[in-house]
Amino acid sequence: MIAEIKQNLLETISPFWKKLKDEKWGGFYGLVNYDLELDKKAPKGVILNSRILWYFANQYLLLANEEDLTYARHAYTFLKDYCLDKEYGGVYWMMSYDGKVIEDMKHTYNQAFAIYALSSYYDATKEQEALDIAYTLFYKIEKVCREKYGYGEAFTKEWKATYNNKLSDNRYLCSEGIIAEKTMNTLLHILEAYTEFYRVTKDKKVKERLEDLLVIFKNYVYNENTESLEVFFDNHMQSITDLHSYGHDIEAAWLLDRAAEIVEEEALIQMTKAYTIKLAYKIKEVAFEEGALNNERYKKQIDKTKVWWIQSEGIVGFINAYEKTGDEAFLELAAALWQYIQTYLIDKRSNSEWYWEVNEKGEPISKKAIVEPWKCPYHNGRMCFEVMRRNKDV
Repeated sequence: MIAEIKQNLLETISPFWKKLKDEKWGGFYGLVNYDLELDKKAPKGVILNSRILWYFANQYLLLANEEDLTYARHAYTFLKDYCLDKEYGGVYWMMSYDGKVIEDMKHTYNQAFAIYALSSYYDATKEQEALDIAYTLFYKIEKVCREKYGYGEAFTKEWKATYNNKLSDNRYLCSEGIIAEKTMNTLLHILEAYTEFYRVTKDKKVKERLEDLLVIFKNYVYNENTESLEVFFDNHMQSITDLHSYGHDIEAAWLLDRAAEIVEEEALIQMTKAYTIKLAYKIKEVAFEEGALNNERYKKQIDKTKVWWIQSEGIVGFINAYEKTGDEAFLELAAALWQYIQTYLIDKRSNSEWYWEVNEKGEPISKKAIVEPWKCPYHNGRMCFEVMRRNKDV
Protein backbone atom coordinates (compact mmCIF):
# COMPACT_ATOMS: atom_id res chain seq x y z
CA MET A 1 0.00 0.00 0.00
CA ILE A 2 2.79 2.42 0.91
CA ALA A 3 4.65 1.77 -2.33
CA GLU A 4 1.44 2.18 -4.36
CA ILE A 5 0.61 5.45 -2.64
CA LYS A 6 4.10 6.82 -3.26
CA GLN A 7 3.85 5.78 -6.90
CA ASN A 8 0.49 7.54 -7.29
CA LEU A 9 1.93 10.68 -5.75
CA LEU A 10 4.96 10.77 -8.03
CA GLU A 11 3.43 9.44 -11.25
CA THR A 12 -0.12 10.82 -11.17
CA ILE A 13 -0.78 13.62 -8.68
CA SER A 14 2.46 15.59 -8.92
CA PRO A 15 2.85 15.53 -12.74
CA PHE A 16 -0.79 16.52 -13.20
CA TRP A 17 -0.54 19.64 -11.07
CA LYS A 18 2.83 20.64 -12.45
CA LYS A 19 1.25 20.84 -15.90
CA LEU A 20 -1.18 23.47 -14.61
CA LYS A 21 1.54 26.02 -13.90
CA ASP A 22 0.62 29.26 -15.69
CA GLU A 23 3.89 30.61 -17.03
CA LYS A 24 2.30 33.72 -18.55
CA TRP A 25 0.03 35.10 -15.83
CA GLY A 26 1.34 33.40 -12.71
CA GLY A 27 -0.17 30.92 -10.33
CA PHE A 28 -1.88 27.80 -11.62
CA TYR A 29 -4.75 27.38 -14.05
CA GLY A 30 -8.10 27.31 -12.28
CA LEU A 31 -10.24 24.87 -14.25
CA VAL A 32 -9.99 21.48 -15.90
CA ASN A 33 -13.48 20.17 -16.55
CA TYR A 34 -14.64 16.56 -16.41
CA ASP A 35 -13.76 16.07 -20.09
CA LEU A 36 -10.17 17.16 -19.27
CA GLU A 37 -10.54 20.44 -21.15
CA LEU A 38 -8.23 23.10 -19.72
CA ASP A 39 -9.62 26.63 -19.47
CA LYS A 40 -6.64 28.96 -19.31
CA LYS A 41 -8.89 31.97 -18.67
CA ALA A 42 -10.88 30.49 -15.81
CA PRO A 43 -10.85 32.36 -12.46
CA LYS A 44 -8.14 31.40 -10.00
CA GLY A 45 -9.37 30.67 -6.51
CA VAL A 46 -7.10 31.92 -3.76
CA ILE A 47 -7.86 28.83 -1.69
CA LEU A 48 -6.78 26.65 -4.61
CA ASN A 49 -3.55 28.62 -5.03
CA SER A 50 -2.79 28.42 -1.29
CA ARG A 51 -3.38 24.68 -1.28
CA ILE A 52 -1.08 24.20 -4.28
CA LEU A 53 1.57 26.28 -2.52
CA TRP A 54 1.17 24.10 0.58
CA TYR A 55 1.33 20.94 -1.53
CA PHE A 56 4.58 21.67 -3.36
CA ALA A 57 6.28 23.08 -0.25
CA ASN A 58 5.48 19.89 1.64
CA GLN A 59 6.47 17.64 -1.23
CA TYR A 60 9.85 19.38 -1.19
CA LEU A 61 10.12 19.00 2.59
CA LEU A 62 9.41 15.28 2.30
CA LEU A 63 11.41 14.35 -0.80
CA ALA A 64 14.00 17.17 -1.09
CA ASN A 65 13.46 17.53 -4.86
CA GLU A 66 14.52 21.05 -5.86
CA GLU A 67 12.04 21.10 -8.74
CA ASP A 68 9.15 20.99 -6.27
CA LEU A 69 10.49 24.13 -4.65
CA THR A 70 10.31 26.01 -7.94
CA TYR A 71 6.59 25.20 -8.19
CA ALA A 72 6.05 26.26 -4.59
CA ARG A 73 7.86 29.53 -5.25
CA HIS A 74 5.69 30.12 -8.34
CA ALA A 75 2.52 29.76 -6.24
CA TYR A 76 4.00 31.95 -3.49
CA THR A 77 4.84 34.73 -5.94
CA PHE A 78 1.26 34.80 -7.24
CA LEU A 79 -0.11 34.86 -3.70
CA LYS A 80 2.00 37.77 -2.49
CA ASP A 81 1.88 39.82 -5.70
CA TYR A 82 -1.80 39.48 -6.57
CA CYS A 83 -3.90 37.85 -3.84
CA LEU A 84 -2.92 40.07 -0.90
CA ASP A 85 -4.88 43.26 -0.26
CA LYS A 86 -2.17 45.85 0.25
CA GLU A 87 -4.66 48.44 1.57
CA TYR A 88 -6.95 46.61 3.99
CA GLY A 89 -4.95 43.45 4.61
CA GLY A 90 -5.85 39.82 4.14
CA VAL A 91 -6.23 37.74 1.00
CA TYR A 92 -9.07 38.02 -1.48
CA TRP A 93 -11.45 35.22 -2.40
CA MET A 94 -11.12 34.97 -6.19
CA MET A 95 -8.78 36.29 -8.89
CA SER A 96 -9.12 36.46 -12.66
CA TYR A 97 -6.80 34.39 -14.82
CA ASP A 98 -4.50 37.41 -15.18
CA GLY A 99 -4.40 38.35 -11.50
CA LYS A 100 -7.20 40.90 -11.19
CA VAL A 101 -9.58 40.81 -8.23
CA ILE A 102 -12.94 39.22 -9.08
CA GLU A 103 -14.31 38.67 -5.57
CA ASP A 104 -12.78 40.90 -2.90
CA MET A 105 -14.51 39.43 0.15
CA LYS A 106 -12.34 38.31 3.06
CA HIS A 107 -13.18 34.95 4.62
CA THR A 108 -11.50 33.62 7.74
CA TYR A 109 -11.27 30.17 6.11
CA ASN A 110 -9.30 31.67 3.24
CA GLN A 111 -6.93 33.57 5.53
CA ALA A 112 -6.29 30.35 7.45
CA PHE A 113 -5.27 28.43 4.35
CA ALA A 114 -2.88 31.19 3.37
CA ILE A 115 -1.25 30.94 6.82
CA TYR A 116 -1.12 27.16 6.47
CA ALA A 117 0.63 27.43 3.10
CA LEU A 118 2.99 30.24 4.10
CA SER A 119 4.08 28.32 7.20
CA SER A 120 5.12 25.34 5.08
CA TYR A 121 6.77 27.57 2.49
CA TYR A 122 8.77 29.28 5.23
CA ASP A 123 9.74 25.86 6.61
CA ALA A 124 11.01 24.88 3.16
CA THR A 125 12.82 28.10 2.27
CA LYS A 126 13.37 30.07 5.50
CA GLU A 127 12.31 33.19 3.57
CA GLN A 128 11.40 35.71 6.26
CA GLU A 129 9.00 37.56 3.96
CA ALA A 130 6.67 34.55 3.88
CA LEU A 131 6.60 34.40 7.67
CA ASP A 132 5.98 38.14 7.89
CA ILE A 133 2.95 37.82 5.63
CA ALA A 134 1.65 34.92 7.71
CA TYR A 135 1.96 37.07 10.83
CA THR A 136 -0.08 39.89 9.25
CA LEU A 137 -2.84 37.40 8.45
CA PHE A 138 -2.71 35.89 11.93
CA TYR A 139 -3.02 39.29 13.60
CA LYS A 140 -5.85 40.28 11.27
CA ILE A 141 -7.80 37.12 12.18
CA GLU A 142 -7.20 37.68 15.89
CA LYS A 143 -8.09 41.38 15.79
CA VAL A 144 -11.12 41.26 13.53
CA CYS A 145 -12.49 37.71 13.43
CA ARG A 146 -12.00 36.34 16.93
CA GLU A 147 -15.07 36.66 19.13
CA LYS A 148 -16.26 35.54 22.55
CA TYR A 149 -17.60 32.36 20.93
CA GLY A 150 -15.24 31.16 18.22
CA TYR A 151 -14.48 33.19 15.12
CA GLY A 152 -16.56 35.30 12.76
CA GLU A 153 -16.21 34.11 9.18
CA ALA A 154 -17.38 36.37 6.35
CA PHE A 155 -16.22 39.93 5.82
CA THR A 156 -16.19 42.59 3.12
CA LYS A 157 -13.01 43.91 1.56
CA GLU A 158 -12.90 46.51 4.33
CA TRP A 159 -13.38 43.81 7.01
CA LYS A 160 -16.99 44.55 7.83
CA ALA A 161 -19.10 41.51 8.77
CA THR A 162 -21.20 40.21 5.90
CA TYR A 163 -23.39 37.30 4.76
CA ASN A 164 -21.64 33.96 5.38
CA ASN A 165 -22.72 32.13 2.23
CA LYS A 166 -19.34 30.77 1.10
CA LEU A 167 -19.00 28.10 3.80
CA SER A 168 -22.63 27.68 4.86
CA ASP A 169 -24.43 27.68 1.52
CA ASN A 170 -25.48 24.12 2.24
CA ARG A 171 -28.40 22.38 0.55
CA TYR A 172 -29.76 21.19 3.89
CA LEU A 173 -29.51 24.59 5.52
CA CYS A 174 -31.10 26.18 2.47
CA SER A 175 -34.01 23.74 2.76
CA GLU A 176 -34.48 25.03 6.31
CA GLY A 177 -34.12 28.64 5.19
CA ILE A 178 -31.11 29.41 7.39
CA ILE A 179 -27.47 30.41 6.99
CA ALA A 180 -24.90 29.48 9.60
CA GLU A 181 -23.04 32.28 11.34
CA LYS A 182 -20.18 29.91 12.14
CA THR A 183 -19.03 26.54 10.88
CA MET A 184 -17.00 23.64 12.19
CA ASN A 185 -15.19 23.58 8.85
CA THR A 186 -13.75 27.08 9.23
CA LEU A 187 -12.84 26.49 12.87
CA LEU A 188 -11.06 23.24 11.98
CA HIS A 189 -8.92 24.92 9.36
CA ILE A 190 -8.00 27.82 11.64
CA LEU A 191 -6.77 25.18 14.07
CA GLU A 192 -4.94 23.39 11.26
CA ALA A 193 -3.27 26.63 10.15
CA TYR A 194 -2.28 27.69 13.65
CA THR A 195 -0.84 24.23 14.29
CA GLU A 196 1.67 24.61 11.45
CA PHE A 197 2.23 28.29 12.19
CA TYR A 198 3.11 27.49 15.79
CA ARG A 199 5.27 24.56 14.71
CA VAL A 200 7.53 26.85 12.68
CA THR A 201 7.46 29.92 14.97
CA LYS A 202 6.97 28.64 18.56
CA ASP A 203 5.26 31.99 19.15
CA LYS A 204 3.58 32.13 22.58
CA LYS A 205 0.59 34.10 21.28
CA VAL A 206 -0.06 31.51 18.57
CA LYS A 207 0.22 28.76 21.18
CA GLU A 208 -2.38 30.49 23.37
CA ARG A 209 -4.83 30.74 20.50
CA LEU A 210 -4.20 27.12 19.52
CA GLU A 211 -4.90 26.01 23.06
CA ASP A 212 -8.12 28.04 23.02
CA LEU A 213 -9.18 26.33 19.81
CA LEU A 214 -8.63 22.88 21.29
CA VAL A 215 -10.87 23.82 24.22
CA ILE A 216 -13.53 25.29 21.91
CA PHE A 217 -13.67 22.05 19.94
CA LYS A 218 -14.08 19.99 23.08
CA ASN A 219 -16.67 22.26 24.74
CA TYR A 220 -18.71 23.54 21.81
CA VAL A 221 -18.14 21.40 18.71
CA TYR A 222 -17.93 17.85 20.05
CA ASN A 223 -21.27 16.27 20.96
CA GLU A 224 -20.72 13.71 23.72
CA ASN A 225 -24.14 12.13 23.16
CA THR A 226 -23.62 11.37 19.47
CA GLU A 227 -19.81 11.09 19.57
CA SER A 228 -19.61 13.38 16.56
CA LEU A 229 -18.84 17.00 15.70
CA GLU A 230 -21.61 19.51 15.17
CA VAL A 231 -21.32 21.25 11.82
CA PHE A 232 -23.26 24.53 11.66
CA PHE A 233 -23.70 27.06 14.46
CA ASP A 234 -25.30 30.35 15.41
CA ASN A 235 -23.20 33.25 16.65
CA HIS A 236 -22.98 31.73 20.14
CA MET A 237 -21.65 28.39 18.85
CA GLN A 238 -24.96 26.60 19.37
CA SER A 239 -25.71 23.91 16.78
CA ILE A 240 -28.51 24.82 14.40
CA THR A 241 -29.13 21.59 12.45
CA ASP A 242 -28.85 17.80 12.68
CA LEU A 243 -26.03 17.06 10.25
CA HIS A 244 -23.17 14.56 10.60
CA SER A 245 -20.29 15.22 8.19
CA TYR A 246 -18.39 11.94 8.08
CA GLY A 247 -15.40 13.32 6.21
CA HIS A 248 -14.87 16.24 8.55
CA ASP A 249 -15.09 14.02 11.62
CA ILE A 250 -12.38 11.62 10.48
CA GLU A 251 -10.23 14.53 9.24
CA ALA A 252 -10.67 16.37 12.53
CA ALA A 253 -9.86 13.20 14.49
CA TRP A 254 -6.24 13.39 13.38
CA LEU A 255 -5.87 17.17 12.95
CA LEU A 256 -6.97 17.73 16.54
CA ASP A 257 -4.48 15.14 17.74
CA ARG A 258 -1.75 16.82 15.70
CA ALA A 259 -2.57 20.22 17.18
CA ALA A 260 -2.45 18.91 20.75
CA GLU A 261 0.84 17.15 20.10
CA ILE A 262 2.40 20.31 18.65
CA VAL A 263 1.22 22.34 21.67
CA GLU A 264 2.96 19.78 23.92
CA GLU A 265 0.65 20.24 26.90
CA GLU A 266 -0.13 16.83 28.38
CA ALA A 267 -3.54 17.79 29.73
CA LEU A 268 -4.66 18.97 26.29
CA ILE A 269 -3.18 15.89 24.62
CA GLN A 270 -5.15 13.56 26.89
CA MET A 271 -8.34 15.65 26.70
CA THR A 272 -8.22 15.62 22.92
CA LYS A 273 -7.20 11.99 22.49
CA ALA A 274 -10.08 10.84 24.69
CA TYR A 275 -12.71 12.03 22.22
CA THR A 276 -10.86 11.86 18.89
CA ILE A 277 -10.65 8.09 19.38
CA LYS A 278 -14.43 8.09 19.84
CA LEU A 279 -14.80 10.09 16.62
CA ALA A 280 -12.78 7.48 14.71
CA TYR A 281 -14.73 4.55 16.15
CA LYS A 282 -18.04 6.26 15.37
CA ILE A 283 -17.05 6.84 11.73
CA LYS A 284 -15.94 3.21 11.52
CA GLU A 285 -19.36 2.21 12.83
CA VAL A 286 -21.73 4.45 10.86
CA ALA A 287 -19.96 5.70 7.72
CA PHE A 288 -18.05 2.79 6.19
CA GLU A 289 -20.12 0.97 3.56
CA GLU A 290 -19.33 -0.92 0.35
CA GLY A 291 -15.59 -0.43 0.79
CA ALA A 292 -15.57 3.33 1.35
CA LEU A 293 -16.91 6.17 3.48
CA ASN A 294 -20.28 7.70 2.74
CA ASN A 295 -20.51 11.47 2.53
CA GLU A 296 -22.80 12.60 5.35
CA ARG A 297 -26.07 12.16 7.22
CA TYR A 298 -28.79 14.81 7.40
CA LYS A 299 -31.38 13.80 9.99
CA LYS A 300 -32.32 10.29 8.79
CA GLN A 301 -31.13 10.77 5.21
CA ILE A 302 -27.70 9.34 4.31
CA ASP A 303 -25.78 10.64 1.29
CA LYS A 304 -23.86 7.61 0.02
CA THR A 305 -21.74 9.52 -2.49
CA LYS A 306 -18.07 8.57 -2.24
CA VAL A 307 -16.04 11.80 -2.33
CA TRP A 308 -12.32 11.96 -3.13
CA TRP A 309 -11.27 14.01 -0.13
CA ILE A 310 -13.27 11.98 2.38
CA GLN A 311 -11.55 8.73 1.40
CA SER A 312 -8.16 10.48 1.57
CA GLU A 313 -8.78 11.86 5.04
CA GLY A 314 -10.23 8.51 6.07
CA ILE A 315 -6.93 6.78 5.36
CA VAL A 316 -4.98 9.24 7.51
CA GLY A 317 -7.62 9.30 10.23
CA PHE A 318 -7.77 5.52 10.52
CA ILE A 319 -3.98 5.14 10.51
CA ASN A 320 -3.80 7.79 13.22
CA ALA A 321 -6.45 5.92 15.21
CA TYR A 322 -4.44 2.71 14.89
CA GLU A 323 -1.37 4.49 16.21
CA LYS A 324 -3.39 5.70 19.21
CA THR A 325 -5.22 2.45 20.00
CA GLY A 326 -3.30 -0.45 18.46
CA ASP A 327 -6.61 -1.67 17.01
CA GLU A 328 -5.66 -3.30 13.71
CA ALA A 329 -9.24 -2.95 12.44
CA PHE A 330 -8.31 0.66 11.66
CA LEU A 331 -5.40 -0.47 9.46
CA GLU A 332 -7.76 -2.80 7.62
CA LEU A 333 -10.12 0.12 6.99
CA ALA A 334 -7.28 2.28 5.68
CA ALA A 335 -6.23 -0.50 3.30
CA ALA A 336 -9.83 -0.94 2.14
CA LEU A 337 -10.14 2.78 1.40
CA TRP A 338 -6.94 2.74 -0.63
CA GLN A 339 -8.22 -0.22 -2.62
CA TYR A 340 -11.46 1.65 -3.30
CA ILE A 341 -9.57 4.76 -4.38
CA GLN A 342 -7.45 2.73 -6.81
CA THR A 343 -10.49 0.99 -8.26
CA TYR A 344 -12.94 3.87 -8.55
CA LEU A 345 -11.57 7.33 -7.73
CA ILE A 346 -8.23 7.49 -9.54
CA ASP A 347 -9.03 8.57 -13.08
CA LYS A 348 -7.49 6.06 -15.50
CA ARG A 349 -7.59 8.50 -18.41
CA SER A 350 -4.21 9.90 -19.44
CA ASN A 351 -3.31 13.41 -18.22
CA SER A 352 -5.83 13.29 -15.41
CA GLU A 353 -5.76 12.84 -11.65
CA TRP A 354 -8.66 11.75 -9.36
CA TYR A 355 -12.39 12.09 -9.87
CA TRP A 356 -14.21 14.42 -7.49
CA GLU A 357 -16.77 11.77 -6.51
CA VAL A 358 -18.52 8.59 -7.59
CA ASN A 359 -21.96 7.22 -6.84
CA GLU A 360 -22.84 4.03 -4.98
CA LYS A 361 -21.90 1.99 -8.04
CA GLY A 362 -18.49 3.65 -8.35
CA GLU A 363 -19.52 5.76 -11.35
CA PRO A 364 -18.49 9.44 -11.72
CA ILE A 365 -21.91 10.36 -13.08
CA SER A 366 -21.96 13.85 -11.53
CA LYS A 367 -19.08 14.72 -13.89
CA LYS A 368 -17.70 17.36 -11.54
CA ALA A 369 -14.53 19.15 -12.63
CA ILE A 370 -11.12 17.58 -12.11
CA VAL A 371 -9.81 21.03 -11.14
CA GLU A 372 -11.80 24.00 -9.87
CA PRO A 373 -11.59 26.37 -6.88
CA TRP A 374 -12.22 23.56 -4.36
CA LYS A 375 -10.65 20.58 -6.18
CA CYS A 376 -6.97 20.52 -5.35
CA PRO A 377 -3.96 18.32 -4.43
CA TYR A 378 -4.28 19.17 -0.74
CA HIS A 379 -6.33 16.19 0.53
CA ASN A 380 -5.01 13.36 -1.62
CA GLY A 381 -1.49 14.80 -1.65
CA ARG A 382 -1.52 15.16 2.11
CA MET A 383 -2.73 11.59 2.49
CA CYS A 384 0.29 10.43 0.51
CA PHE A 385 2.63 12.58 2.62
CA GLU A 386 1.17 11.36 5.91
CA VAL A 387 1.33 7.67 4.95
CA MET A 388 4.93 8.08 3.86
CA ARG A 389 5.95 10.12 6.91
CA ARG A 390 4.39 7.67 9.33
CA ASN A 391 6.27 4.75 7.80
CA LYS A 392 9.83 4.66 9.06
CA ASP A 393 11.15 2.93 5.91
CA VAL A 394 10.11 5.66 3.43
